Amino acid sequence: MTMQRTPLLLHRLTDRGARVSPDVEVVTTGADGSHKQSLAQTRARACQLAHALAAEGVNPGDRVASFAWNNHYHLEMYQGVPSMGAVLHTLNLRLSPGELEYIVNHAEDAIIIADQDVLPLLEPLVGKIPTVKRVVVCREPGAGDWSTSLPGAVDYDEFISGHPTDYEWPELDENAPMGLCYTSGTTGKPKGVMYTHRSTYLHTIAQAMTDALALSAADCAQEVVPMFHAMSWGMPFTSLMVGAKQVLPHKYMTPEALLDAMAEEGVTISAGVPTIWQGAVGAITAEPKRWDLSKLNRVTCGGSAPPPSLIQWFWDNLDCEMIQGWGMTETNPLATVSRRVAKRSHLTALDEERAANQCKAGLAIPGLDIEIFDEEWNALPHDGKSVGEVCIRGPWICSEYYNDPQPDKFHDEWLITGDVGMIDPEEYLILTDRSKDLIKSGGEWISSIDLENHICALDGIAQAAVVAAPHPKWDERPIALVIKAAGQDPTPDEILKHCESRFAKWQLPDEILFRDEIPLTSTGKIDKKTIRAHLDGEGYQLPDLRG
Repeated sequence: MTMQRTPLLLHRLTDRGARVSPDVEVVTTGADGSHKQSLAQTRARACQLAHALAAEGVNPGDRVASFAWNNHYHLEMYQGVPSMGAVLHTLNLRLSPGELEYIVNHAEDAIIIADQDVLPLLEPLVGKIPTVKRVVVCREPGAGDWSTSLPGAVDYDEFISGHPTDYEWPELDENAPMGLCYTSGTTGKPKGVMYTHRSTYLHTIAQAMTDALALSAADCAQEVVPMFHAMSWGMPFTSLMVGAKQVLPHKYMTPEALLDAMAEEGVTISAGVPTIWQGAVGAITAEPKRWDLSKLNRVTCGGSAPPPSLIQWFWDNLDCEMIQGWGMTETNPLATVSRRVAKRSHLTALDEERAANQCKAGLAIPGLDIEIFDEEWNALPHDGKSVGEVCIRGPWICSEYYNDPQPDKFHDEWLITGDVGMIDPEEYLILTDRSKDLIKSGGEWISSIDLENHICALDGIAQAAVVAAPHPKWDERPIALVIKAAGQDPTPDEILKHCESRFAKWQLPDEILFRDEIPLTSTGKIDKKTIRAHLDGEGYQLPDLRG
């Protein structure tokens, strides 16, 4: 052995920013102005939190749950809880009481740290979560009374007050658990994915690479993707490592509030799902001179595929690159990235070619292997034509679910992602659809994603969702739910004529249904499960889905 075997522990990365850039700010949006503290202060408070949790009897491996928005309190948990050896379990604010009860009890959480304004969402769990000894409450200035019947409730700042501002982080096994995230439960009960120090350490370094998100100390990162969803795609860890300024929106997530923060704080990179960026386009279009976004040079988009028109809008109007990333809770979470220029051959490529590459799911992050298989588990050629089940493996890919064997989700060393797609000769992953969202009409497959993206490319369309409706003759037929852009009034005939330019007539939607809203999942994706549940196959009349 000629090299040191230093364990890959997360604190070695997350402490770095506080050392090399101690005065860089963490900004949290508030109702009456922003809360600001430095990276050095954030680490000091994270150490105080670790001491307070240890005093409560929290030991390495114990689960500490967060139930919070993106704010400085949550960032302190991200730094302090894993570094002390405990496991940060991020609870989704948008789950039902029944789902929360199941997840808290399945994880056996010892303590929940919750924002004051979401306490009512936890109240129905009183008496139903026996492992939870205490609820620590993060108060927002001016928010008033926070009394609750939840067990052992205490104010967060009082909880950590008086504890030392430094902590001797333990030397753990690098394969020790550090984070626990549950899938959104679109099929069956939510499944837990336990991240390790090693997996998150490697993911953090990979995410900062130039061909990935290229995060550096010069950046100001606005993390819109919730910290309760797949660890905010890992961005808080990477930002802490490089010493980047962080802008956290708390619960103030309107397009106007996000754009205000971008302009005021000089955001250079922001991360969110397509619906976030579609909302931003609408706001900017309505008030084109309101915001100075000259420092914004890239936004990352994940969760579902952004329409090509959205990617091009950001480039044409803001000179801003939209980086499409693909991944899952099970992939810790970033797996592929698609950049405008990802290879030397792209330096001389036409703008249309670069835009086409951005629309693909992207190239695998170094260290990961991606393959497509047929139904007999034969690997398919990377020819951009052969379509199969997308599988992935690597050092930050789930190998099993937490206390929940799911053998049908794995094959040999591969994670079966549930996505269907192809790989082209340049090794780009191109997703065709989720396997459960493909539409099989008369024995032929129709891609809901392709239809959605093409509909969204038509002027006057803000958002579209295409799902399979039951049909007595053809088994399934596509139905499109469409939201019109503000002030626009496209007709169903115009949409169908637009689709005819690319799709065969048998692939066109049977109906175009205009809606004011399209239901979203707890992670901001289009909720096709809910939409399908309201289709009855007799005229495809959907009720108002907002209620």
